[in-house]
Amino acid sequence: MASTSPTPSERTAHLCAEAALFMRDHVLSRVSHDLRSPLNAIHSWAYVLERKIDSADAAALRALAGIRTGVEQQVQLLETLVDTTRAETRKLHIERAPFALDALTGETVDDARRALADARGVNLAVRGGPTGATLDAGRERIGQALWLMLAFATEASTPGAAISLDVSVTATAAQFEVHWQANCVALADETLPHLFEVFARAQARELQDAGRSPWVLALCQRVAEAHGGRFEARPLVEGEAASLTLNVPASGT
Repeated sequence: MASTSPTPSERTAHLCAEAALFMRDHVLSRVSHDLRSPLNAIHSWAYVLERKIDSADAAALRALAGIRTGVEQQVQLLETLVDTTRAETRKLHIERAPFALDALTGETVDDARRALADARGVNLAVRGGPTGATLDAGRERIGQALWLMLAFATEASTPGAAISLDVSVTATAAQFEVHWQANCVALADETLPHLFEVFARAQARELQDAGRSPWVLALCQRVAEAHGGRFEARPLVEGEAASLTLNVPASGT
């Protein structure tokens, strides 16, 4: 039986699921990292206290042993939790092959329009094309990253806003830049249609540390890293210019 192509709604659901999967694993990694430092400190201080306590005080020694055991169990639990849940995303699968860049860009913009932009009345426009370029990279993953960038920009835009996808190609790299005017209020407006879950939208409104991206964009970061490229997100500031940039080497390394 011949396979059928996914419908637009099925593709949107798949893209949202991929974004949520990588965001979940990013959050788990952050939580694991943030918890390890205090747990390690507790473990170290327990040994310091052990040397200070009278060896004849059996109750105190048992209490310290219990503290160390509890910490070790918590660390093991973190390792098991993160290792198990990240099994799907630990190694990002890239099927690298040459593909026409303009075709992918057009398809991705159409997907983003159908997914949310049309419902919001947001205008998506491609600038810098057609490039006529061929990119040697993972077509599916690049498309997912571009779609997520456009979807995020749409989520953080007022109805009727304009978003541009600038595409530029040099001898060494292809660069994709999404530009728009940030509207953080739109992320929390439940009267508007949305793609991302409430948690993801709420976190995106928080002030990001330097060099950090909203968690929902974790897939974009992983796609960039898998290709030896880079991903950057300008912090969202209400009413100011916002941008997302994906830079991918022009050929495999």
